[in-house]
Amino acid sequence: MSFFKRLKKSVSQTTDSVTQKFKNGLSKTSASLVGAMDSVFSRNRIDEELYEELEEILIGADVGVNTSLEIVDQLRTEVKQRKLKDPGELKPLLSEILVGILRGDGDDEGMNLQADDLTVILFVGVNGVGKTTTIGKLAHHYKEQGKKVVLAAGDTFRAGAIEQLEIWGERVGVDVIRHQAGSDPAAVVYDGIQAAKARGADILLCDTAGRLQNKVNLMEELKKVHRVIGREVPAAPHETLLVLDSTTGQNAMQQAKIFHEATRITGIVLTKMDGTAKGGIALAIRQELSVPVKWVGLGEQMDDLQPFNGEQFVHALFVKDIEQETATDPN
Repeated sequence: MSFFKRLKKSVSQTTDSVTQKFKNGLSKTSASLVGAMDSVFSRNRIDEELYEELEEILIGADVGVNTSLEIVDQLRTEVKQRKLKDPGELKPLLSEILVGILRGDGDDEGMNLQADDLTVILFVGVNGVGKTTTIGKLAHHYKEQGKKVVLAAGDTFRAGAIEQLEIWGERVGVDVIRHQAGSDPAAVVYDGIQAAKARGADILLCDTAGRLQNKVNLMEELKKVHRVIGREVPAAPHETLLVLDSTTGQNAMQQAKIFHEATRITGIVLTKMDGTAKGGIALAIRQELSVPVKWVGLGEQMDDLQPFNGEQFVHALFVKDIEQETATDPN
């Protein structure tokens, strides 16, 4: 069974609605990345010129220079080992390599939710990436699963941030713990923890400020928040999620590096994936930082924030080729 067929079989285990969301949300990246590969893989032979053009396409989709070179090197190695001669055989091989990169070691997939205790999830990221919206959508996701969720409005710096989170709290139907603008974020998070415990909550989602122009102050602030959380809830925060705007491409990678140096990031949320043709940033982040993408924003609706799945991601990129191969050879 070819890799494309195995990939389709694996993805078929998810719901049709989720598969469609990935297809729709990644349509621009698919057209830009995979569409551009059609001319490469329709060549008469596999040669150095093919590899060089493929590198350019990957870099153009914001896969990143280092990751693009690594992908092409892996492709070269596999072509030699499998003694491939037809460029048309490279697409499923490339998709297999991409899935391997996104999967990583497999030990850090999924969210670290506590079964019988409060789960504290901390959100970090610069202003304008969709952090507050992500928190609201994640609150909706977990409430739909029957979890009791509380939000802590720890971004006390940005004008309107507290009010924006309160609007999301009302929309989703969850409590929001807040102080006045300019208050100590660590104090807000502390009160959020106490409120979550008193109300028997399952999950506390904590917002934080994102003013990178004052990087030193921001990072010291985040360290203080971490200390408060760890003191009140042992082993917490259980997740520290960095929210990045997919449309900013390599700027998002630079943000990821800065935050990764300052605090222990356990996962990435990529927002606005449906609005960019450069979704290759997911591969760059996974390969260069060894941090998993855990959530992806595929649209504006409440349920368009989806758990990230590497196989689903690659399937959505190569969906036309997968469907064509299945149609021509249903067995």
